[in-house]
Amino acid sequence: MDDALLRSLTPSVLAVLVRRGADFAAAEDAVQDALVEAVRGWPADPPRDPKGWLIAVAWRRFLDATRADASRRRREDRVDDEPAPGLAPAADDTLQLYFLCAHPSLTPSSAVALTLRAVGGLTTRQIARAYLVPEATMAQRISRAKRTVSDVRFDRPGDVATVLRVLYLVFNEGYSGDVDLAAEAIRLTRQLAAAIDHPEVSGLLALMLLHHARRAARTAPDGRLVPLAEQDRGRWDTASIAEGVGILQAALARDRLGEFQAQAAIAALHADAPAAEETDWVQIVEWYDELARLTDSPVVRLNRVVAVGEADGPRAGLAALATVDNALPRHTAVAAYLHERDGDLERAARLYADAAHKATNLAERDHLTRQAARLNTRG
Repeated sequence: MDDALLRSLTPSVLAVLVRRGADFAAAEDAVQDALVEAVRGWPADPPRDPKGWLIAVAWRRFLDATRADASRRRREDRVDDEPAPGLAPAADDTLQLYFLCAHPSLTPSSAVALTLRAVGGLTTRQIARAYLVPEATMAQRISRAKRTVSDVRFDRPGDVATVLRVLYLVFNEGYSGDVDLAAEAIRLTRQLAAAIDHPEVSGLLALMLLHHARRAARTAPDGRLVPLAEQDRGRWDTASIAEGVGILQAALARDRLGEFQAQAAIAALHADAPAAEETDWVQIVEWYDELARLTDSPVVRLNRVVAVGEADGPRAGLAALATVDNALPRHTAVAAYLHERDGDLERAARLYADAAHKATNLAERDHLTRQAARLNTRG
């Protein structure tokens, strides 16, 4: 059974059912039933047209559920709308489904959570971790979002800003290595850039390409996380970097700066440095200032602290860190790094160990533990 094939077909099948009139929650249930049947039957009898098979089975499951629900008997007239046998159209409905999940009736945070769950394939636990909320809270949020869009149709799509936020979070989850969604997020963002002439869409595509270009160098053969400063830049994808920089320059020339363009500019400065010690940290701090102005994000301010520490020295970085909420993820890790740069190795080792204890990502936890051990051995 090809799990990747099922994952890739699920959004299109779900979109078809919703377009035909199924409410979102019922359509998702029907698609899940069809996937279960596929897992059971395909190994022995694979269909000639997998997508068409899933659509037909999911639609029948929806109709069966509709008939069983007395309050929805008015939908029984859709029985005659079942398509004739034949190959399903090859159109990709995934991006259209993103816009449905970004519907105006939802808050941006609920829209993002619903899309990550229904289209991105992330678990409720993964989404809760991205939002820094308990899993039960996120489960309730997603359930409410499903109920809200239960009667929504494609004639009132969501806004581009919310779709961009969703794509960005899907890419980040894939880039972390927990779920391989980064390439899919890039593919959909390319589609969006081809359909919508907007500098922030271009900015997001550039940002994804610049980050994805470094992916091969982010981990060692044994799975260890490799920090940016220690990465083998010869393993970076120069073609993706060149494409990302070109897209970014065209977007910036339109003088409509947004947060994704600012983030891409920071990534481009990292990509442009032949070696870590040649990084233009002064410009990076300036871009973080722009990004903080655009977003007022505490995470941006924490990332700016690292740049200040590189541009003006660790003491300046520690002074900037004192103004940032110490409850933020990675706050302790940043403090450890700056104290190490400042020569206080004993304190840095303690902070690295503390940061490792707080880390939710196994690769990051392993890296921070190694950093603490390295300093303890040196001491």
